[in-house]
Amino acid sequence: MDSRGESQILFRQNMGDSENKAPVMSEAQRSTLVKSTVNKGGEYRFCKACGEGSSCRTVRSRTKLMNVLIERGRPHEAQTLFKTLAETGHRPSLITYTTLLAAMTVQKQYGSISSIVSEVEQSGTKPDSIFFNAVINAYSESGNVEDAVQALLKMKGLGLNPTTSTYNTLIKGYGIAGRPERSSELLDLMLEENSVDVRPNIRTFNVLVQAWCKKKKVEEAWKVVCKMEECGVKPDTVTYNTIATCYVQKGETKRAEREVVEKMGKPNGRTCGIVVGGYCREGRVRDGLRFVRRMKEMGVEANLVVFNSLIKGFVEVMDRDGIDEVLTLMKECKVKADVITYSTVMNAWSSAGYMEKAAQVFEEMVKAGVKPDAHAYSILAKGYIRAKEPKKAEEILENMVESRPNVVIFTTVISGWCSSGSMDDAMRVFHKMCEFGVSPNIKTFETLMWGYLEMKQPWKAEEVLQMMKGFGVKPENSTFVLLAEAWRVAGLGDESNKAINALKCKDIEKLEKLYQKQSSSGSFNLLQIPVGKRELPTAKAMNLSACKLGARVSIICQKQSQAQFGISGQFVQSCTVFLN
Repeated sequence: MDSRGESQILFRQNMGDSENKAPVMSEAQRSTLVKSTVNKGGEYRFCKACGEGSSCRTVRSRTKLMNVLIERGRPHEAQTLFKTLAETGHRPSLITYTTLLAAMTVQKQYGSISSIVSEVEQSGTKPDSIFFNAVINAYSESGNVEDAVQALLKMKGLGLNPTTSTYNTLIKGYGIAGRPERSSELLDLMLEENSVDVRPNIRTFNVLVQAWCKKKKVEEAWKVVCKMEECGVKPDTVTYNTIATCYVQKGETKRAEREVVEKMGKPNGRTCGIVVGGYCREGRVRDGLRFVRRMKEMGVEANLVVFNSLIKGFVEVMDRDGIDEVLTLMKECKVKADVITYSTVMNAWSSAGYMEKAAQVFEEMVKAGVKPDAHAYSILAKGYIRAKEPKKAEEILENMVESRPNVVIFTTVISGWCSSGSMDDAMRVFHKMCEFGVSPNIKTFETLMWGYLEMKQPWKAEEVLQMMKGFGVKPENSTFVLLAEAWRVAGLGDESNKAINALKCKDIEKLEKLYQKQSSSGSFNLLQIPVGKRELPTAKAMNLSACKLGARVSIICQKQSQAQFGISGQFVQSCTVFLN
C-alpha cells in the first residue's frame, strides 16, 4: 500500500465520519456478542455503542494505537490489541480490520488474509475501496496475484472504483511473482482507461522498472523510462538508481556509469555508492576511486560508506598505496573516519605482518576520539598472534576498558599461548576469562585440548574434557576425535579404536563412559612421554576413514587452529575425516 492509501486510512480515523461506524447488529448477533463476554461473576458485559452500531470511542482509540504500533515496528502487539477488542465486548470497525490487515502483512502472515475478509463479510460490514486496497496489497506481497485480481473483481462488482494505488499494488504483485510482462499489461490498461482516478504516477513507473530489473532485463526497463517520459512523468533518482543497481548485479558497472550517470546529469550520493560498490565487487577498485574523484568534480560528495567500501576493496587487493589515496581524499572531502575505517586499515597492516603500522593506526583512532570496539581489539590481538607475540596480545585484554572482551578475543589469546607451547599461560588466560564472567565455548576448550596434544600431554586433554562438563558445554564429534588422537599418541590404540567405533554410531554416552573408565584407571599419569614437537598424524595413521560414517569432522591441527583464530594470513581448508 502506498502513502496515499495510508493517508486515506488516517484521514478516516481522524474524521470519525458516519460511514465508518459499525453496522447495527441483529438480535442474534447482539446475543452472541453478549454471551461471549461473560465475566467470572456471571454478569453480562458488552459495549452498548458497538451493539447499536454507533461509533465507539474505545474502538477508534485502539485502532489508532494499532497504527502507532505498526509504525514503531511492533505489529505483533497491534495484532494482540485487536484480539482484546472482542474479548472486552467491542466490535472492530472496518478501519480496525484494515489496520489488522496491514499488521498481518508486515509480519508476512499471509495465511490470515482470507479469514479476515470472511470475518468482515460475515459481520455485515460493507467493505470500501481502502479495505480492498489493503487486501490486494496483502495478496500481492505474498506473491498470490491471482487472489489479488479476484479481490479487484469483487471490488468492481460492489461498485467500487479502483484507484492508481490499486493498480500500483497489482503491478508490484506481478513483479514480486516474477511476471513483469503482466505488470506492463496493467500499465497499458491504466493508460487506456484515461481516467483521473487511475492515471499512472511516478510510483507506477518505478514499480514497473523494478519488476523488469528484478528479471535482469535492463532493456525493458529503459523502454518503461521512455514511456514514462512520453506520459510527461520525469524519471527521478529512484528510477535511475534501480537501473544502475541492475547493471551492477549483472557485473556491468561500467555501463551503469556510462549510461545511467550520463543520463542523470548530476547523480546523488546513493548513485555514487552503487557504482563504487559495483567496481569494488568486480575487483576494479581503481575505477571506483576514479569515479569518486569524478563525482567530487561534479559537486557530489561521497559519504563515509563509499569511502569504507573503497578502503575495503584496496585491502582485498593488498594495494596499500590505494588505501593512502582514499584516506587523503577523505580529508579533502572533510569526511571523518569511523571505527570501521580504522579497523579496515588496521586489518590490512596486520594481515601483511606490519604490526607496528597496525598499532599506529589504532593510536590514531583513539587520538581522533573514535572509540575502539571489540572487533578493533580483536584485529590487534590476531595480528600479535600471527607475529608470535602472545604477551602483547594479552596486554590488549587489559586495555579493553569500555569494550568488554568477548569469548573470541580470549580464545585468540589462548591459541597464541598454545602455539608457543606455554600451556600454563594459556590456562591462566582461561581463568582470567572466567573471572571476567565470559563463558568459554566449544572452540575455547578444543583449542586447549589441541595445545596439550602438541605438548604430548593427553591426560591434560582429558582434564579439559572434564572442565567442559562443569561449564555445561556439550562435546562434539570433533572433541572426541581429538581425544581419540590423544589415546593413540599415548599408545592406547584399542581405546582409540573403541572411541572411533562409538563416534561412528554417534553414541556420545558410550564415549563419555569410555572416558570415565579410562580416566579412573589413572594410566595416563604413569606414562613418560617426552615433550617436543611432533608430526601431525594423517587420517590413515589414525585409522580414520569417512566412507561409512559420511561425516565431516575437523581435525584441529596447528595450521587449522591458526586459520580459525586468524593466526595465519592465508586460509587453510579443513580436513575431511573418513571413519572406517
